[in-house]
Amino acid sequence: MHGMTGTPAATTTKRPDEPASRLMLLLLVLMNGAAPISLYMLVPALPVLATTFGRDISIAQMTVSLYMVGLACSQILMGPLSDRFGRRPVLLGGLTLMALASVGCIFAETLPQLIVARFLQALGGASGMVISRAIIRDLYSRDRVGGMISLVIAVMMIAQMLSPLVGGVIETGFGWRAVFYVMTAGSIAVAVLIAIALPETRRRGEPGTAGFRGDLVSLFNSRAFFGYVLCQVLASSIIFTFAGGGPYVVVTQMGRSSAEYGAWFATSGFAYLVGNLFCVRFAPHHSLERLIWFGLALQIGGSLLNLVWGVLGYNQLPSWLFGTHMLIMVGNAFVMSNSAAGAISIRPQAAGTASGVMGFLQMGFGSLCSQFGAWLGGHFTTPVPLNIAIAVLSLACAAMMVLLVPRGGVVATEQLIEKAEEEETGLL
Repeated sequence: MHGMTGTPAATTTKRPDEPASRLMLLLLVLMNGAAPISLYMLVPALPVLATTFGRDISIAQMTVSLYMVGLACSQILMGPLSDRFGRRPVLLGGLTLMALASVGCIFAETLPQLIVARFLQALGGASGMVISRAIIRDLYSRDRVGGMISLVIAVMMIAQMLSPLVGGVIETGFGWRAVFYVMTAGSIAVAVLIAIALPETRRRGEPGTAGFRGDLVSLFNSRAFFGYVLCQVLASSIIFTFAGGGPYVVVTQMGRSSAEYGAWFATSGFAYLVGNLFCVRFAPHHSLERLIWFGLALQIGGSLLNLVWGVLGYNQLPSWLFGTHMLIMVGNAFVMSNSAAGAISIRPQAAGTASGVMGFLQMGFGSLCSQFGAWLGGHFTTPVPLNIAIAVLSLACAAMMVLLVPRGGVVATEQLIEKAEEEETGLL
């Protein structure tokens, strides 16, 4: 922009709406996937950890549960830091912490030591999750952000779905510590690639000098911000709730094997992947709000249909339960990516803070919903209570959009604010 001052890296960054290069897409996928892939790679080794350290499996499970706590805590911290100091230094610092913590996991002699190291690993690795969304908002206009988030998620999910298999093969062939050797090498490789190839995307004209408190006040004064965030958080809670209750419904209530449950659950991930690919396809041609409402229609329709199947007794077969849940997950992909785009576009200078608040709430509320879903699945003899919970969450998502996001005025208002901020930046 004419008259803009800033670092060379910032001024050479591509303009919004320019197609993403393969290198930039790769960087976004790697930084966004580092923490989730590390989470799922260790899951197959949990029984071995319990046996090796002579502890109950519930204690070994804390290497996963506290890892998720680390993901939540990191996002509320790393997002504001990236607004203040820039995306690159905070991201590199987080990945360095992840690498050091991974080394700590390798040399852990007790299970508590491993749990602490895993928490630190998540604390560092989650920087990529929150900062990747902020970088996308730095580079793209409001109505392109949802499509770009979907593209990154779609590519990342392929690797994420394969990570438990890879972790299991590594543990079987070389032992559980070898899994952390791979994580260490991976985090170092990602950090080096980002240090070499990623420019600073936060323009110096958008410093977010209001600070964390000022950015929070600005965001929390916006009803639309709350609407988008709560819509995204509730949509993600559908995934957590179903994942928590699904195993009990299929294995305990339906009498199927855990392997069969795993195969059926993979259909949910596939449907979510398909939804993100469709979102990438439709994003350039439709507004952010239209895509959210399209996803909400699929979510609500699928969840109500699933509830009807449950009441009629059809959901005692996995094919009925997961068939309609796939429809929910396709819609869920549209809702999550585009509501996230709306939230981080309310105040572009504070995209990191907005992304961090959203990620923190998503992980925190999601963990509670996972436990609630497990309770619903384990304490009833029918999937109907779980079906009701999914339907309520789907309707709640729509309620947030209706009650908190102004229809018709919010888009124009945000675009005027963004234009004024860009003009002000150009005069600096």
